[in-house]
Amino acid sequence: MLAVDRRLRILEQVAEDQSIQVGELAARFGVSEMTVRRDIRRLERDGFLKQTYGGATAHVTRSFDLTFNARALHSAREKRLIAIAAGDLVGDATTIYLGVGTTVEQFARYVPVRPEQTIVTASVVVASLLGTRPVRTVVLGGTVRREELTCVGPVALATLARYRFDVAIVGVAGVSARWGFTELADEDAEVNRVAMERSARTVVLAHGTKFGHVAAAVVGPVTLATTIVTDAAAAPDEADRIESLGVEVVFAAPAASREHAAAAAGGT
Repeated sequence: MLAVDRRLRILEQVAEDQSIQVGELAARFGVSEMTVRRDIRRLERDGFLKQTYGGATAHVTRSFDLTFNARALHSAREKRLIAIAAGDLVGDATTIYLGVGTTVEQFARYVPVRPEQTIVTASVVVASLLGTRPVRTVVLGGTVRREELTCVGPVALATLARYRFDVAIVGVAGVSARWGFTELADEDAEVNRVAMERSARTVVLAHGTKFGHVAAAVVGPVTLATTIVTDAAAAPDEADRIESLGVEVVFAAPAASREHAAAAAGGT
């Protein structure tokens, strides 16, 4: 196994369990504990993990303790897996927009970043998560919605107008083949819509329970997105209807499931 693949597996394990043990990983990968410790040190240096005695835990931002946010706790494991799956879709993008929502916050924790990248976000929480990592971070500014800590209004839209994005990673309140992407508030819907229109590609992160759900404020049709990343909770009929419109739907799976599928494929 290549080192980069091993580190990805380590991140996936942290996403599932929130902590890892060196000895268990060494046995799993068939390598020495020293090799695993080097991987963990590298991931900690890049801002992904916090090293502990005998292992590591997920990185927690110094500025916000999201465990007090009930929405962040809901389906947290699935959201982390969606976020990690979406990380593979960033590619070589150098100018990235990150939207709002707890799944996007998880994405901000796990996405690989580079110093030459610029990440623009409407989320004060996401800006805090990225602020300690080696990447140029721009927060939109403007009016901050107190409940969500998101930037909205004319100042936020004016900042968006200064950029063209290689990829936009956004969260939404609802995903529907008929009604498209919807949000709970008009202000958030407007910011999302403008960011998606100014991006060459858009990846929407949506927990499966949002498939078929419709909120009051329309962002735009599902064809605004290139890809939607979700999980097994998504209604299959709704996912099929969306794919028939030309939008790719990617299902994030636990690391163990992916390993089982790969082993089965190798045996055929």
